[in-house]
Amino acid sequence: MQTQAEDTLTRARRDLTATASFTTAPPPGERAAVDAANGHQIVYPESDGKPMADNTRQFRYIVMIQGGIAALFASRDDVFVAGDLLWYPVEGNNRLRVAPDTMVVFGRPPGDRGAYLQWREDGIPPQVVFEVMSPGNTFSEMARKLRFYERYGVEEYYLYDPDRGELNGWLRHGENLEEIDEMIGWISPRLKVRFDLEGADLALYGPDEKRFAFYVELEQRSRIAEAQASFAVERAEAAEARIARLEAQLRAQGIEPINGGESA
Repeated sequence: MQTQAEDTLTRARRDLTATASFTTAPPPGERAAVDAANGHQIVYPESDGKPMADNTRQFRYIVMIQGGIAALFASRDDVFVAGDLLWYPVEGNNRLRVAPDTMVVFGRPPGDRGAYLQWREDGIPPQVVFEVMSPGNTFSEMARKLRFYERYGVEEYYLYDPDRGELNGWLRHGENLEEIDEMIGWISPRLKVRFDLEGADLALYGPDEKRFAFYVELEQRSRIAEAQASFAVERAEAAEARIARLEAQLRAQGIEPINGGESA
């Protein structure tokens, strides 16, 4: 098993040295960024033709992670958060790319992008990436992604398998991403987010100790808050109506109600 793993990692490293593929125009109907280099037009497709997720559970976690982190840094103008966005780290090589389920880039402004072309982003790589595994992911694929993130500057890499309830993380030390010994209770140095597993379910907590929520949970909370606010308004209006009736009764008896702490 060790030999097979070593062979897989060797192939993964070899794959990262793929040469550039030059084309003069994007395929019909395909969105792409285009750069000119060495007399060639280089097309960087904005889609790899793969789905964002293979099943509803994987998709739900991807949205929860990306949305929670985006909300966490919503007031910052120097943090870019994206989900399932192709990242091209090397100018001139449009075959060298990966689409993390979630990427976080400190030092770059938020906003829409078709792809993350690192040389157009002051050369800053994503510092934090997340992957949520699906049953279709292979050991070879995940090993290749780990080596990619290690080689191209990722500082923190987190991998969650919702089917097995497994959580792993890697932190950069020098040129290497080294596995984090214990992820339960781990706090991301960059994000200040705390990791936990509740049974097999991933739980992420922001610096305020609020748990990242799924969209359905957020919608339920919003509806409950609206109902509570509406109930409070109705109670206040009912109280005002009762006071008005009492004041009217007092005046009918020739008694002026106390108003503002003074009697008339």
